Amino acid sequence: MSSNAKIKGNAHKFGDNINTDVHCSNKYTPGLDVDDVSKIALSKLDEKFHDSFKMGDVLVAGENFGINSSREFAVHVLKKIGISAIVAKSYGRQFFRNAINNGMPLIECDTDGIDSSDAIEIDLETGKVSVADKNFERDTPPLPKEVQAILGAGGLIPFIKEHPDWKLN
Repeated sequence: MSSNAKIKGNAHKFGDNINTDVHCSNKYTPGLDVDDVSKIALSKLDEKFHDSFKMGDVLVAGENFGINSSREFAVHVLKKIGISAIVAKSYGRQFFRNAINNGMPLIECDTDGIDSSDAIEIDLETGKVSVADKNFERDTPPLPKEVQAILGAGGLIPFIKEHPDWKLN
């Protein structure tokens, strides 16, 4: 995988069952595009999110992040904000696939012990999630090489454009 294999940023922690309609949908605000929604995304969950967020920070959540979503729009908004990765206990399956297809790294692990503002590091190649200041470390299965290649290319479409002859074995 590319130099994106290690991700460092401050954590922004949310709870369980975060539905994309709540955090970054234009479903209830028709006419808004990715740019518009990215300015207000996640503010229903944390009014001060945009005040504390810095480009490259990491979202951390409990179970079922992105549940009930089949819209890729949610991932586009999170990328537009500048979120570098998401670490959660589990994900809505459609959200998970949309995120990988659009180049957003997702890690599944126990997030108990990670708090907002913690400096978090994720190593996608080894599957390690750590917070050095807390001696916190979680081992997770490394992402499959194929997924790492898709993420390294920036998503599925850029990957296919780079590898037009690629086929599943």
